[in-house]
Amino acid sequence: MTKGRIHSLESFGTVDGPGTRYVVFVQGCPMRCLYCHNPDTWAMTGGEEMDPEYIIEQYLHNEPFYRNGGGLTVTGGEPLMQVDFLIDLFTLCKQHNIHTCIDSSGIAYRPENTDFIAKLDKLMPLTDLVMLDIKHIDPTLHKKITGQPNDGILAFAKYLSDKGVDIWIRHVIVPNLTDDDKYLYDLGYFIGGLKTLRALDALPYHTMGKPKYEKLGIEYPLGDTPPMDKKDLIAKKEVILNGIRDRRRDDGESEHEICKKA
Repeated sequence: MTKGRIHSLESFGTVDGPGTRYVVFVQGCPMRCLYCHNPDTWAMTGGEEMDPEYIIEQYLHNEPFYRNGGGLTVTGGEPLMQVDFLIDLFTLCKQHNIHTCIDSSGIAYRPENTDFIAKLDKLMPLTDLVMLDIKHIDPTLHKKITGQPNDGILAFAKYLSDKGVDIWIRHVIVPNLTDDDKYLYDLGYFIGGLKTLRALDALPYHTMGKPKYEKLGIEYPLGDTPPMDKKDLIAKKEVILNGIRDRRRDDGESEHEICKKA
């Protein structure tokens, strides 16, 4: 089986998908998000190589804690940079009836890479949920924030929808960076067209990652940007939800269906 390059393991994750979860943080990510709180996972050559069997053994040691609708989540770093490892790990998960989740930015998705798409087609039937972190809906601002384009990421969202894979969208609201109502509405309008959208997390920007930058000797990109006020966050999430509702209305859904899914 393919070894994974792993940054760390967490036994009791509560913010990485439904229920209590065993969380695998992979090493390596091509994104350089200005507000990334895990810069220690960027390097592709760091971490420790681990066998999928070892990770499953660790999960099973604590398996009773995950019976509340939990399971195993692979995050990072960017999990889809290690798609062969994911296929082998999730194959073992399904042998043990473990709920599987990938927390991804979608940056690895390239429709023209036929070899990668073939592997992704093999991985998706083993995947119960993808938590997709869309950093910004506008391509220019996305590149400013992450150093990478977003066309492949948005195409990945549509791919997941077409494959029938449940999607949980995450979007970090950063004051004066990702909080513009126009773009939040546009984000909602886009994800409202995803047939398998199951949840939306509007996450408040925080500065808890700052000490990691200091430890690594890296200047923190956002300087003194304040944390997002949680009261403002509620209003910003509502803008995204309005975009979702309008998209579904434009796609011909009834008001009853829109209210049921909202």
